[in-house]
Amino acid sequence: MKILEIKVMRGPNYWSVRRPKLIQMKLDLEEMEQMPTNKIPGFKEGLEKLFPSLYEHRCSVGAPGGFFERVIEGTWMGHVIEHIALELQTLAGMETGFGRTRGTGNEGEYYVVFSYMEEDAGVYAAKAATRIAQSIVDGKEYNLEEDIMRLREIREETRLGPSTGCIVEEAAKRNIPFIRLNKHSLVQLGYGIYQKKIRATIASTTSNIAVDIAGDKEETKNLLGAAQIPVPKGVIVKDEDGLRDAIGSVGYPMVIKPIDGNHGKGATTDINSWEQAVKALAAAQLYSRNVICERFITGFDFRVLVIDNKFICAALRTPASVIGDGEHTIQWLVDETNKDPRRGFGHEKVLTSIKLDDFSDQMLKEKGYTLDTVPPPGELVLLKPTANLSTGGTSTDVTEEVHPANIFMCERIAQIIGLDICGIDIMAPDLRLPISENGGAVLEVNAAPGFRMHIDPAIGLPRNVAEPVIDMLFPKGSAGRIPIIAVTGTNGKTSTTRLTAHIAKSAGYKVGYTTSDGVYIQNQMMMKGDCTGPVSSTFVLRDPTVDFAVLECARGGILKNGLAFQNCDIAIITNVSVDHLGLGGIDSLEQMAKVKAVVAETVFTHGYTILNADDDLVYRIKDDLKCNIGLFSMDENNPRIKRHCKNGGLATVYENGYVSIMKGTWKMRVIKVAEIPITYGGRATHNIMNTLPAVLATYLYRNIRVADIKLALQTFAPSPTLMPGRLNLFKFKNFEFLVDFAHNQAGLQLLGDFVSKMEGSPKVGIISGTGDRRDDDIRDLGKLSAQFFDEIIIRQDKNLRGRTAEDIVRLLIEGIDATKTKDIPITIIYNEKEAIMHAYNNAKPGSLVTIMCDVVAEALDMIKALKEEEDKK
Repeated sequence: MKILEIKVMRGPNYWSVRRPKLIQMKLDLEEMEQMPTNKIPGFKEGLEKLFPSLYEHRCSVGAPGGFFERVIEGTWMGHVIEHIALELQTLAGMETGFGRTRGTGNEGEYYVVFSYMEEDAGVYAAKAATRIAQSIVDGKEYNLEEDIMRLREIREETRLGPSTGCIVEEAAKRNIPFIRLNKHSLVQLGYGIYQKKIRATIASTTSNIAVDIAGDKEETKNLLGAAQIPVPKGVIVKDEDGLRDAIGSVGYPMVIKPIDGNHGKGATTDINSWEQAVKALAAAQLYSRNVICERFITGFDFRVLVIDNKFICAALRTPASVIGDGEHTIQWLVDETNKDPRRGFGHEKVLTSIKLDDFSDQMLKEKGYTLDTVPPPGELVLLKPTANLSTGGTSTDVTEEVHPANIFMCERIAQIIGLDICGIDIMAPDLRLPISENGGAVLEVNAAPGFRMHIDPAIGLPRNVAEPVIDMLFPKGSAGRIPIIAVTGTNGKTSTTRLTAHIAKSAGYKVGYTTSDGVYIQNQMMMKGDCTGPVSSTFVLRDPTVDFAVLECARGGILKNGLAFQNCDIAIITNVSVDHLGLGGIDSLEQMAKVKAVVAETVFTHGYTILNADDDLVYRIKDDLKCNIGLFSMDENNPRIKRHCKNGGLATVYENGYVSIMKGTWKMRVIKVAEIPITYGGRATHNIMNTLPAVLATYLYRNIRVADIKLALQTFAPSPTLMPGRLNLFKFKNFEFLVDFAHNQAGLQLLGDFVSKMEGSPKVGIISGTGDRRDDDIRDLGKLSAQFFDEIIIRQDKNLRGRTAEDIVRLLIEGIDATKTKDIPITIIYNEKEAIMHAYNNAKPGSLVTIMCDVVAEALDMIKALKEEEDKK
């Protein structure tokens, strides 16, 4: 068996719109194609021995044990690998269960698709599952624990921590979108101008100076002390001389910790001797040159959480420890404690397993204990100096026990320091009395406080501490969203996208949009090239200046990674025609329509999908949608339009020379087509088609008036600036040069229709074929060219995409020869620039030269330079 490719879906995709996180592995079974599982000796037994938990997989049978029934009956290895990949992740603490295995159309090749929780873990699971299946086939032993442990490590390395994760989950519950900005804990909540950022539990609203103050323990203590908050007496030291003075001033017992440390790193408590103090100083100075020595306050360790200046909850924290029973060693007690099903690796469960280290050895040594010591019954043996959950500590929710005076004090502390998300560490006998009365003290104030102890306490009521964070960042009624119009189809996507963006911009929005030639923020190009995939869409949604997004979404991006957004407000599907068939497992127009439908299926139920009523495949997409439907047509008498509008629907149509909006039985004429520059007085039929959905999509926004739409249409010219490579006409002294991006049969047909209405003669076409298309597709380009052009120059794209230039030329000429009814001169010039220069130098007076350009920007720059040079003469 051989893995041919692995793709990671990160958004709505061809396989599933509701499950955006999928691995798509293309697998060649090779000789195993002839070996279903019931023909492999011992396969079921080997699989069951390695994965007894696969019994829970119901598969198509729909009952426990269903998958093993399929194995007994005989199923193919791709299906087995799908289930192994899912179970591997589940065993590693990432429970997930969606999978599909489908043939690619080539014998022995399959798409194995399964869900993942962490991307890197999903990719690892795909490869490991293939190795495991092969080992069972070969009858070899396999160390499954190594893979499970590695998956756990990957999960901990890549997942959002519990604090950030719970905030993101709360945002998702409220339909607030999010974008992970790095591999750590920096996350954007919301889109465009409404975005907020979080890193762990620091928000973009959090004061920088407050974080800085909280990080300086001495400064924090001074501010709190001045405000009459009980704090322990302390001294800053840098060396052993200072340490001696501090001991004389503070006295034993004492605490030594780095002045700007966090999470208990470098802190040592309950110091009672010079030797202990020296070691503690060295430990603290691993994190900070300046060290604070404080009086050790006896009592219990409490954490109080204040968000947006309001008390939220409190927890009692207990360091990792065991309780003696008079019979067993400390090591045995630790091992037994770690068997608690609530304990796991890293953050996978409520509690973290206790991992013994140098701190543990030192604490035991100070008591005269070792791991082999048997502590007396009931003795609490501490194994860590601090109560952090990540080192095996436990938490108990005590929110209901906090005295009102302590609540008031903590809310004051948050405002004194200035933290909107504030963790306050208190040492006290309890919080039922004011700490000013029971000898307690505030030890620290923390920016970025951990939420795990509150959302998953070992004892007590879990608290949804993410809720007040989201309430603060996004007051009720705000979802952090900007309008999104997504455009897809075979032809006309870029023109429709640009026109839609222009209308929105003319109405006052700050628009970001993606096209096949670049990404634009308020008409400024930010990225150059084919930018119709999820990376480009994400670029727009991340931009803090954008309040309206128009996103061109092409087939390639949907198939490769899925969409960048989970939902949009409006989707436009222009058409579905022959292009890119035979690529990415898409071999028919029906399959291509399903790819395009992915965009429509992301539309909110209150939103609209705008469909081409003149295209049968596009029109059928409406049957599977749950949102509102809008239609457009070049014929107001289209029965689909009439039926739709009779039922109260919305549509745009081309009628009697006008672009009109049909609203139920009413007709609203927006503008004469002759007044829209990109239609060239109505001769460019395809640009009338592109105008119709753009008009309807923008009309649906209350802030965009019909007057705005009309003005925008009148000011949108087919220039290289506004529509590069889309019917850009250059008038030279003796001839005209037309530049267009037509690159498939439908596009060339529309271009040819337009050219045939132009007066120029002879009509010269500079054409090419795209190497990754089917033979017949390339021949069809030749056939169409012969219908529309009097002379043909054949050039080649920069990227031949798997073919030779000679092969492409041969197929084009075959198409030309099969169609031409007249003698058509054919010139072959592979280089695009040389082909343009040949056409320029040999252009006959009155001729019209049309180029189907490959790299739009380069062709335009060259022709503009020639025009400027001519104008100077």
